[in-house]
Amino acid sequence: MLYIGIDLGTSAVKLLLMDETGKVLNIVSKEYPLSFPNPGWSEQNPSDWWAQSKAGLKELTANVDKNSIVGISFGGQMHGLVVLDENDEVIRPAILWNDGRTQKETDYLNNEIGKEKLSKLTGNIAFAGFTAPKILWLKANEPQNFAKIKKIMLPKDYIAYRLTGEFSTDYSDASGMLLLDVKNKCWSNEMLEICGVKEEWMPKLYESYEKTGTLKPDVAEELGFPAECIVAAGAGDNAAAAIGTGTVGAGKCNLSLGTSGTLFITSDKFGVDPHNALHSFDHADGAYHLMGCMLSAASCNNWWMKDILHTDDFADEQKPLDEEGRLGENHVYFLPYLMGERSPHNDPSARASFIGMSMDTSRADMLQAVFEGVAYGLRDSLEVARSLGVAPERTTICGGGAKSPLWRKIVANIMNMKVDTVEVEEGPAYGGAILAAVADGCFNNVEEATSKIVKKKDTTEPDLVLVEKYEQGYQKFKKFYPALKGLF
Repeated sequence: MLYIGIDLGTSAVKLLLMDETGKVLNIVSKEYPLSFPNPGWSEQNPSDWWAQSKAGLKELTANVDKNSIVGISFGGQMHGLVVLDENDEVIRPAILWNDGRTQKETDYLNNEIGKEKLSKLTGNIAFAGFTAPKILWLKANEPQNFAKIKKIMLPKDYIAYRLTGEFSTDYSDASGMLLLDVKNKCWSNEMLEICGVKEEWMPKLYESYEKTGTLKPDVAEELGFPAECIVAAGAGDNAAAAIGTGTVGAGKCNLSLGTSGTLFITSDKFGVDPHNALHSFDHADGAYHLMGCMLSAASCNNWWMKDILHTDDFADEQKPLDEEGRLGENHVYFLPYLMGERSPHNDPSARASFIGMSMDTSRADMLQAVFEGVAYGLRDSLEVARSLGVAPERTTICGGGAKSPLWRKIVANIMNMKVDTVEVEEGPAYGGAILAAVADGCFNNVEEATSKIVKKKDTTEPDLVLVEKYEQGYQKFKKFYPALKGLF
């Protein structure tokens, strides 16, 4: 039996083929464009997602017995607004998670509707990246498009809809819309009313590991897959990554160093940070989690390397940083707010900065500052969790940035946590495939599946000397944003 996980990311769709033991048989990636129509805006065409997903599925399975493919599921970029009309045509390009156009709508929700009320209705306050402010923006700025809406969905759910014809989503992904009553796992009628949304426009809700349908006959025929191949609801990318790294069951932690950065801590009970600096979301295992999200993580390194230094030799650029005595001694700091920031500052206007440069500052110092700045930004969210009495001593790590041993070392010492890597690094896609296997009945539940499938590879231990040096560094770092806030 073969299972497919589809990770619908910001820059590409990644597809993974797994057998029932968790062995990865193939991985394929297909890129698509990202557009920035105005400063701070971020959009994609759902038709590109579908075209590249189909092409990826064909390539992924070209050399296997397609009759063995029994299940498909997803991890996907969260919060994006996809709207369809009465003919199931996409009305306008999807507005993505990292789009910052909704400051006015976010302020309206937080200040006029009120953070306390939002938190009571959904477990969260409004962030510029969430879906509800995007809906309000569309209503105010493109009323002709808003009037056409018959379906509202999230990015991965558009792919699921094209595969099955079933209009569905899962609780983990829906948690980031600000339309879901996260605690009670149902749409908040009051939030729908605030946004001018009819409940019939919203998809049916499922647990991530539940079957939502099977392939449409024409899709099954085109792909060469069995018609009875099931499709499971899947999860938001961070929840799917948590499944793919075995972050299941209460008190577990996962860090993601992808395009964005996340701190993900599991819980068997629903809880809300009193300041709403962390998100309170449903988890793909059926329970809950707290999550801090920074908008730019590994993308900071990508920006520095490709856009500023004009190189893609990441390994060579890092070599000077291996020099003994460099870590913990850098006098240059980097604020990683290239796209504004979400957790814990909730400030779309925040901007990146280098601080502390002098005439002897080197190229290597700047790169080190980028690595450290992202880790310090994640530490900000960890401090919020610690203030709530949640203090994990170790974490798994995933995402492109996690492939750097140097970056993992920096993270371990800034966070003062043991950092584990797992054998399969494709967290969201692997998590999607695992969810498909659970939906198919290959495992009784998600926890059983991950305990049998997910294997730890190695551990980076914090060094007490470096921990102390980075503690001093963090005490400086955390003062920079408040000092600069009024200047962005």
